Amino acid sequence: MMELASRIGQAAEAIRKRWPGTPHAGIILGTGLGTLAEQIEQEAVLDYGQIPHFPRSTSISHTGQLVCGRLQGLGVVAMEGRFHAYEGYTHQQITFPVRVMKALGAELLVVSNACGGMNPQHDQGDILVIEDHINLMLGNPLIGVNDESLGPRFPDMVAPYDPELIAAALEIARKENFAAHKGVYVAVTGPNLETRAEYRFLRAIGADVVGMSTVPEVIVAVHAGMRVLGLSIITDRCLPDALRPVNIEEILATAAKAEPNLRKIVLGVLAREAERKSSRTAP
Repeated sequence: MMELASRIGQAAEAIRKRWPGTPHAGIILGTGLGTLAEQIEQEAVLDYGQIPHFPRSTSISHTGQLVCGRLQGLGVVAMEGRFHAYEGYTHQQITFPVRVMKALGAELLVVSNACGGMNPQHDQGDILVIEDHINLMLGNPLIGVNDESLGPRFPDMVAPYDPELIAAALEIARKENFAAHKGVYVAVTGPNLETRAEYRFLRAIGADVVGMSTVPEVIVAVHAGMRVLGLSIITDRCLPDALRPVNIEEILATAAKAEPNLRKIVLGVLAREAERKSSRTAP
């Protein structure tokens, strides 16, 4: 972990040479939130290859660059493209950018993804605001010697997703009149989609949606003392007794259609964060 701290410092220094700002929020633009980068007042854009120790994204629809600038009056760093275990990356590699975001000064992590919906009350294209998760990814980014400068040996996961941010996200959805639910996200390794038997099992253990990302990044964010907002677009319905084949093109099309609603939540939450930050600094 001491070596990890050194790598984090090197990556943060490379970013600061291009962008001297301090982010309030780090954003992982997963499937369904890619166009949010267009609304950032961009002050620097770095290809992942320009940042020491950053992996390379190989996933479809993931650009592979870090956007630095301002959004809703706040400093932000946004990843256009994340990393997955199914690409062959370790959990430490997957979560390295979150460590760097924290080192740059980020207090908040916003993470988005596309997921399969197993709750029959949720529909395709709905937004799920994650209130808890189940880790079935056969790994954990905190395994190994712990560096206390990065976080505690045994971080508490009683509320990994910030309750105030969850409430704010659901309130924004109500005001904007689109469907959003809070629920439990289960993370699996992938890359294949699940069998009928697996969907029945995942639903039985308490999950509302299933995906192949997010949980490692959230674990590290909590370890680092960051507040977290997790958002999922339900891109396909995974009901075992009414299951039909899906393909990546259909998933991406559903995500694109729901993206404006996801964007409204993120922009609304960041606007509230800006007001909160302003009130703290007011004389």
